[in-house]
Amino acid sequence: MKYSKNSLSRFIPILLVIVIMIVAIAAVIAIGRALLGGGSSNNSTNTVVTDEGRTALLTVDNSRSVRLTVRGPIVSDENFRSYRVTISPEERDITTYAGYLEKVIETKKFDNNNRAYEELVHALDKRRMMDGRVLAEEQNDLRGICASGQIYQFETLVNGETVRSLWTSDCDGSKGSATANVSEVIDMFLKQIPEGRKIVSGVGLGRDETFFRL
Repeated sequence: MKYSKNSLSRFIPILLVIVIMIVAIAAVIAIGRALLGGGSSNNSTNTVVTDEGRTALLTVDNSRSVRLTVRGPIVSDENFRSYRVTISPEERDITTYAGYLEKVIETKKFDNNNRAYEELVHALDKRRMMDGRVLAEEQNDLRGICASGQIYQFETLVNGETVRSLWTSDCDGSKGSATANVSEVIDMFLKQIPEGRKIVSGVGLGRDETFFRL
């Protein structure tokens, strides 16, 4: 069968239109998948990070521990102060430090047990200790952050190694990765140490009673 030139001239534009429509539809589908896929990926990442932190927090065995570190305002080395509270199923301890090289001022240690630790970590979980936002690596560099206020760092650990670390501060422009209620989390840690508030007040890092009211 032979086609006339007129038949071909009418057929070619129709073919081009069909091809263009197919390409356009494919492009729309690809863009839609990319947008939907990107959103799902972000949600999945945030969920994994949160679940990892909660799992580490709520796992109770002798390799686990939780830690609070508080750093004071950036001042002279002689006047700089910080403290750390670490709680495990076997032990509770608090250490206060002087200077940026962390010269120990005082350390107090107390025995602990699995039941007490389990109650603590569930209380911390209810206060959302491991809730937080994902930051870029450079945003987790705490050097020089909130020079006029205090920095608060919350950690879960396995065999002394950090599983997840979150931080925040007193400064409005440096809220960090932690989204928990800071006062409630600190209160739970210091209540684990007899005279805990008195000890941290002794190095100038205490807060008034309204700070700890639940």
